[in-house]
Amino acid sequence: MKKYKKIYNLSIKNKDIKETIEKRYNILIIVICVIMISLSVNLFIIQVVKNDFYLQKVESLSKNIVTSTSTPRGRIYDRNGKIIVNNEAVKVIYYKKQNGITTKEEIELAYKVADMIDLDYKLNEKELKKFWILNNKDEANKLITDEEWQLLEERKLTDDDIENLKLERIDEQLDDLEEKDKKSAYIYYLMNQGYSYDEKVIKKEDVTDKEYAIIAENVNNLKGFDVRLDWNRVYPYGDAFKTILGSVSTNETGIPYELKDYYLNLGYSLNDRVGISYLEYQYESILKGEKTVYQILDDGTRKIIDEGSRGNDIVLTIDIELQKEIEKILEEEVLKGKEYPNTKYYNRSFVIISDPNTGEILAMAGKQVVEEDGEYKVYDYTPGIVTTPVTAGSIVKGASHAVGYKTGSIVLDARIQDKCIKIADTPLKCSWTNLGSVDDITALKYSSNVFQFLTAIKVGGGNYQYNEKININPNAFDIYRNTFKEFGLGVKTGIDLPVESLGYTSDSTLPGHLLDFAIGQFDTYTPIQLSQYINTIANGGYRMKPTLLKAVYSPTKDGLTDLLYEVKPTVLNKITLEDKYLNRIKQGFREVMLTSGTGVGYIDYKYKAAGKTGTSESFIDSDGDGVVDKETISNTFGAYAPYDDPKVSFVVVSPDVFYQESNSTARASINKQISYRISQKYFEIYE
Repeated sequence: MKKYKKIYNLSIKNKDIKETIEKRYNILIIVICVIMISLSVNLFIIQVVKNDFYLQKVESLSKNIVTSTSTPRGRIYDRNGKIIVNNEAVKVIYYKKQNGITTKEEIELAYKVADMIDLDYKLNEKELKKFWILNNKDEANKLITDEEWQLLEERKLTDDDIENLKLERIDEQLDDLEEKDKKSAYIYYLMNQGYSYDEKVIKKEDVTDKEYAIIAENVNNLKGFDVRLDWNRVYPYGDAFKTILGSVSTNETGIPYELKDYYLNLGYSLNDRVGISYLEYQYESILKGEKTVYQILDDGTRKIIDEGSRGNDIVLTIDIELQKEIEKILEEEVLKGKEYPNTKYYNRSFVIISDPNTGEILAMAGKQVVEEDGEYKVYDYTPGIVTTPVTAGSIVKGASHAVGYKTGSIVLDARIQDKCIKIADTPLKCSWTNLGSVDDITALKYSSNVFQFLTAIKVGGGNYQYNEKININPNAFDIYRNTFKEFGLGVKTGIDLPVESLGYTSDSTLPGHLLDFAIGQFDTYTPIQLSQYINTIANGGYRMKPTLLKAVYSPTKDGLTDLLYEVKPTVLNKITLEDKYLNRIKQGFREVMLTSGTGVGYIDYKYKAAGKTGTSESFIDSDGDGVVDKETISNTFGAYAPYDDPKVSFVVVSPDVFYQESNSTARASINKQISYRISQKYFEIYE
């Protein structure tokens, strides 16, 4: 019975195993079927649906494809269609080492090419000796004694030691070198500079048509030598605006190391020519050309597959004629400024002319004067417009007024007595003179500090009593800064340049510093921020993004005929201030430019300007030791015209125009002279 039961159980187990195997077999069959169906579907897609695509893919992979080294960039025009950056074709003779070429063959090539081209050559004696050794191996080996060869075999001398002994013992042998030998030595030297796989430029400047043609005709006999057309950027208006236009790398340098990761991530090659600063860098994606794509045929010749093209052209908002004149005026005035007394630390000024309604910059320039070898020389300092914060002074009082209006701290037409105020344990704080009774309009006209001091105390919730301490709510700093930012002060303007400084902001919340802030004596701002601030007031309260790009065009032989897109004005924000208050600020700015206002004489009265002057105490490190040790006076000025329908704005900034060196208190009116001249020039061109 037990035996029967065992056999029965075994039979059941065998049956279960058989069923399991059958199930697994069925599952395997299903999986195989799914795989086969999937393969069939994919095969159908490849052979039928996407047949053309994959045929082209195979064809392209089987081709030997190369691209041109570079193509010309797009042109840059000014707002009036004048070319300010163009391309100039440059013939290049170059060498690229082929695999397996020997030193002997390279020397022979150098001698051949030496007969074909003229070249200014100059090699130091050591390089000439090296070439002589390579070209005269047997004679060079005779310079080494048998004992020295033996020491080499015994490893008591190295190959480098032997090479150095040869170099030391070559002397009169160089006298036998003819000019052709020296020229060939120089060509060989150029052929072997840098990495072996790099393209070596043999001649780029002043390649004649004959030289270009003879090398091109003999490329099959000159292994590795070839010709190509390169290009250089040319500037029809010389150095005008050249710094901000930016620069481009060369074929020899390729992508600069510091920009390597940025450009490689965009798909560039290391030897590509790229924009490396300012507008050339900012608009690289627009200006770069498309490379020509070639197929290398079996006979070594090239067939064009895809014709390259010049990059797109850009039109700037700049008026190059105005720009040129402004730079000339600025250069003359900064040089003249050094002739005045008390200008020891004055060395630069900035100018921005823009359209307040669009943010378009018509001209912008900075010039720096430097003493070299007893003479003053002027250098371009235009980048300082976006990178150099200055203590702005009273020019910001329009924004300070806005804070007072918004918080109810300024009451329209209410008057205060402008006389020095005294806070306990601090010096007197005064206007530039006792101005008597002033309201919100005349406070701007005569630039009353006291009006701003008393307003700031109210904004901070303080109560002023002569020679008593005051308590200020620290939040008052945020109230001021938030309103200032609406005007463009203390924030980046968004100008289309790759660099822009923010300015300096302190963490201090001392009551006295709030009063300083209100008169532009605490935080610092860049000239471009001051320009955006003036424009915001001029256009009715819209903070416009300043721009240098006006339009982009496809490259054509006929110039600017194929518009791709035009840059539209960008409103960054609208100030949160009622129109009636903004109009009071504008009325005050208009009064500044009228009889007895602080801006009289900055712009000819007939142009109906409105604006604001600024004078600030600044502090500098005079000897570069890292310690601020001198107190100077800086000047700023901003205006727009005409006041009732603004078409243009002007901002002029001259840091450190005054430092009292003696009993003389004479102050040069540098900023005023610059403002008058540049505004006159603008209206001369545009009226």
